[in-house]
Amino acid sequence: MNSILLEVNRKRLLESLSISSSIGSSKNGGLNRLALTEEDKAMRDIFIKWLREEKLEVRVDDFGNIYGKRKGTINNGPVVAMGSHLDTQPCGGRYDGILGVLSALEVIRVLNENNIETLYPIEIINFTNEEGARFAPPMLGSGGITGEFTKEFIYNSKDSSNIIYKDALETINYMGDEKNRLKNVKYFIELHVEQGPILASQNKSIGIVEGIQGMSWLSVKVTGETNHAGPTPMDNRRDALVPASKMISIVNEITKEIDGLKTTVGKINVQPNVSNVIPGEVEFTIDIRHQDNEIRLEAIERLKEKLSTIALMNNVDVTIATDWNSDAIEFSPTVIEAINEGADKRGYTSLKLFSGPGHDAKYMNKIADTGMIFLPSVNGISHNEQELTLDDDIEKGANVLLYVIHKLANMK
Repeated sequence: MNSILLEVNRKRLLESLSISSSIGSSKNGGLNRLALTEEDKAMRDIFIKWLREEKLEVRVDDFGNIYGKRKGTINNGPVVAMGSHLDTQPCGGRYDGILGVLSALEVIRVLNENNIETLYPIEIINFTNEEGARFAPPMLGSGGITGEFTKEFIYNSKDSSNIIYKDALETINYMGDEKNRLKNVKYFIELHVEQGPILASQNKSIGIVEGIQGMSWLSVKVTGETNHAGPTPMDNRRDALVPASKMISIVNEITKEIDGLKTTVGKINVQPNVSNVIPGEVEFTIDIRHQDNEIRLEAIERLKEKLSTIALMNNVDVTIATDWNSDAIEFSPTVIEAINEGADKRGYTSLKLFSGPGHDAKYMNKIADTGMIFLPSVNGISHNEQELTLDDDIEKGANVLLYVIHKLANMK
């Protein structure tokens, strides 16, 4: 049967989403389902039940990643994988990575009920701790199986209550075996909400993701001198906050000089943070992103020069450290073309774009030909209880995923 004739069951997919939305539900209509909590366990248990109902080979690896494998006629051949994550932010939305897992489940259901055989096996995956909201950094499950993080590093990651990842995994009874990790994977496709306004503002239903922007996190410390606010003359002060505020303005202004650059100062700490004391120290972070690695690194150097100049002119010291670098990646042309073809054959409007956030697909790109399907986020809202992707777009995205998986699982 040609994949163009296959259609997802919209009602069934939305019912699965509704069940998910009831587990860890928050008072404002979102979800609070942090990784490896009891809420996460409840959702995992239901997900495994659904996988077994589809007669999939279910296994759990040593990072808690859950897999469901559907056999192919060449069952020892390379795997075509799809999936995302079921964990959320503390006040997260109902869609985020959840749609990627439940749409993948719907693809399996459609193939099974139509008795569709594929040449190669298909695996559906729920990755552990994608959000990083409980255990930092994010994407530990996918980072573990792709070698981005060591097992020791992941197991010893701590949450805010000093509970380590390994203990949390054992507490909810999802400590699996290393032998169950994903192996011999040829393709990986992740369906996800855009988490931005581009698709919705341009009235496009399908985002064909060409890659993921590179990102860097910088920490900046401005050191002046703490002193009494009353007797200290204005021209005799080494107020750390005044130049720090100028630096933050420059962080925003540099985006006007470099097309496509995104910068964010999301965290600031002022010491001693007292009304009648001149601030002697200010620390803040900079998140900087661009789809071109060279442009991003050049922007960092330009920022460092500008911030150092401000410090010199204001008689304060500044130190700038790079806490994290993650280079931009480009996705597989084969997968991009399959997504484009799937959207075109169904007459869905689409747009090629780069992802701003990181996703499990970023690390999966290290071991497989990878691609992503984006669905519109109404008003660009995400990581928020008001996050919304329309039912029509959910159905369209799942249909495209169905087309892509069927095509790639039969591609010699």
